[in-house]
Amino acid sequence: MKTTMMRIALGALMTVALMGQAKIAVLNTQKALLETAEIKKAQADLEAKYKPRTDDLRKLDADLVDIQNRLSAGAGKLTQQVEADLSSTGQRKQREMQRKQEDLQADVERDRQEILLKASQRMQDVVKKLADDKGYDVVLDAANIVHFKTAIEITTEATAAYDKAHPAK
Repeated sequence: MKTTMMRIALGALMTVALMGQAKIAVLNTQKALLETAEIKKAQADLEAKYKPRTDDLRKLDADLVDIQNRLSAGAGKLTQQVEADLSSTGQRKQREMQRKQEDLQADVERDRQEILLKASQRMQDVVKKLADDKGYDVVLDAANIVHFKTAIEITTEATAAYDKAHPAK
């Protein structure tokens, strides 16, 4: 699909070039998005939102280390029952930790995808307006270009325009 989009973009570029001098700009979309104030704030908000769960995972990890240390230090000294109880507790905590990690990762990924989708759509609108205002015939994504002169890059402008249009709240 990306290849098809590239062919369409190159075809459009060639058409514009044949009609006259094309005004081209290059945008590092990923960098422009990640540097917006909105995305930076969203990242901080996500960290705050999930901090209790990450703290819980750290505590579980510390508990597991403690159990492992107790088992190691008590090797040959603990009764079979105490050793079995510690091992059982460790296995239970390990399963709990794994489930919690997977749930946390899925929740964070879902939230990030929502945030990025919304921001990507907004960035497209901002870039369209920026292209209209600056008279660009074509704006290409830097990720799909082997080489370009930095003078035609508008990444910083796009980030600034995005921050102006969508200030972080």
